[in-house]
Amino acid sequence: MKIPLYQVDAFSNQPFRGNPAAICPLDQWLPDDVMQSIAAENNLAETAFFVKKGPLGRFGLRWFTPAVEVDLCGHATLAAAHVIFSYLQPGLPEVFFESKSGELSVRRAMNLLTLDFPSRPPQECASVDPSLLAALGGTPQKVLAARDYMVVYGSEDEVRNLKPDMNGLMNIDRFAVIVTAPGSGNVDFVSRFFAPAKGVPEDPVTGSAHCTLVPYWADRLGKNELHALQVSPRGGELWCELDGDRVRMSGHAVRTIEGHFFLE
Repeated sequence: MKIPLYQVDAFSNQPFRGNPAAICPLDQWLPDDVMQSIAAENNLAETAFFVKKGPLGRFGLRWFTPAVEVDLCGHATLAAAHVIFSYLQPGLPEVFFESKSGELSVRRAMNLLTLDFPSRPPQECASVDPSLLAALGGTPQKVLAARDYMVVYGSEDEVRNLKPDMNGLMNIDRFAVIVTAPGSGNVDFVSRFFAPAKGVPEDPVTGSAHCTLVPYWADRLGKNELHALQVSPRGGELWCELDGDRVRMSGHAVRTIEGHFFLE
């Protein structure tokens, strides 16, 4: 059995930056354990699988880290849309995905792709896992949470210079950890994202994290259009907008690998 495979660097307009995702178009879903094994073999933050669903431009979409299936992933959704727009159905202006987080859409305007995702505003924590702050280090100002912990620091430099203890983050009581701070120059905020227990020690660029980051920074800065930078070693750039209970994130994508995955 031969499965098409694309590798796409998302939230970047050049190779070797942004977040690489593996994309596998399917005629029908494979067994869950097979998709999980393919994701482990790819050993990227995410492998996305999609199948056609009814009308033109509609697909089912699922995402797997090397260790688990996840409920929402931004960069692999952007990468999947890039594959559809560029190679499979190039005439489409917009694609719609059925997912574990409801309907998601991606619209293109020239080379810029815009995700439409649910907002996940962070809330004050009634309690904080005692291992969290010790593992992160630095001097955090605030800890909030939605699906993930969101830890707020005072400066971009502090976020860039964090060297988290990944073993210390392995057993926290949330899915993952976002760290964030005000940006410098023309960037409104910066972030990083750690999910070692899910097979992703540091994710290069994390769309799902911005479902939490954008409503927080929109409220704090008093504006709904935001320029964001994820300051992982690879780095990635996002142009974001809060629209009610939806978050829009725009970025570029570039194909780096194309081939087939063989199941024999």
